[in-house]
Amino acid sequence: MITFAGYRRLQGLPGIRNAVAVIPSVFCANTVARRIAEHVAGAIAFCHPVGCSQVGLDLELTARGLKGLGRHPNFYGVVVVGLGCERFRARELAESIASTGKPVAMVVIQEEGDTLQAIEKGIAFAGRFSEEASRQRREDFPLSDLSLGLKCGGTDATSGLAANPALGWVADQIVAAGARAIFTEVTELIGAEQILAGRAVNPKVAGEILSIIGDMEKRLSLATTGAEVQHRSALISPGNEDGGVTSVVEKALGGIYKAGTGPIRGIVRYGQYPEAPGLYLLDCVGHDGEAVTGLVASGCQAVVFTTGRGTPTGFPGVPVIKITGNGETYKRMKFNLDFNAGGIVEGAAIAEVGAELFEKILRIASGELSRAELLGHDELFCITRI
Repeated sequence: MITFAGYRRLQGLPGIRNAVAVIPSVFCANTVARRIAEHVAGAIAFCHPVGCSQVGLDLELTARGLKGLGRHPNFYGVVVVGLGCERFRARELAESIASTGKPVAMVVIQEEGDTLQAIEKGIAFAGRFSEEASRQRREDFPLSDLSLGLKCGGTDATSGLAANPALGWVADQIVAAGARAIFTEVTELIGAEQILAGRAVNPKVAGEILSIIGDMEKRLSLATTGAEVQHRSALISPGNEDGGVTSVVEKALGGIYKAGTGPIRGIVRYGQYPEAPGLYLLDCVGHDGEAVTGLVASGCQAVVFTTGRGTPTGFPGVPVIKITGNGETYKRMKFNLDFNAGGIVEGAAIAEVGAELFEKILRIASGELSRAELLGHDELFCITRI
């Protein structure tokens, strides 16, 4: 049986890292959250620009994202930091996290008296959680307890030829073993919606796939109709074009290979954890930070990120495993990339390269650090907004 070594949680999937998250419910509490984390080994502050002056779906997405982050299995415990008058209340966030059985504490600045007292109290909470986490030891878990996020960025022509097919092979293996795999980037699936709908497990899921991608296309069309923004309306980046990808359809047809060949079980909403094993599509935009944050907020213990052009970015507390199908990019950015799938371009079998990538993912899931972790990259935390 294939296994990986992780940390047991009271509920849900095991963690593959064992950090303490310090999450502000509102941007006004960012400095306090940051100061708490700075004083405690193993603590991570998740500072963000939202939590107040939002209404409706915009505020709801903030709530879902931060709740999903707080429930994430890679965090042993969470310290929630609020100001006290924000729209997304700290107590709502703390109670959502506590419902999973995870250790959680709350600090509200206005109730403590000032930021210095709030920082002192938060350090005590985070320090206790970090000490408790340090006593945990890794245990072996079956592959079915893995949830893997599938992402691509900085695409070039080799992404669809090598890196994405290799990752797709891995996705097929873990789904067949009863695990979860989630792909996203709805903005970059336009043109491949019929293919994806044809892979749905039933007509209902097929209809949801077509609806989600169709709605995204309408939103993009409305956002780019004005004459004053025509020079800002390209869905393909200059780097994509330089790498040989000239249209969003080309990008979509290459990008969907990372989701393998199996049936799509369902749609995951932003901040929602899939309850059953299988392959899922997360309804989230394609911006790298928002998409990876969405995958993390849906419980992915690690994200595998294909990149032809190369990118150094990472996510705090969650390994982001970088693979490329471009041998030249791998040589040029060797300290930022974890795996070279370029052998496929030169004639190697997808299954052969995929098996090597699979082993790399299992090692990182069991504690080996990814390049982004080694170099301290944490740029990909970004709560989505409408």
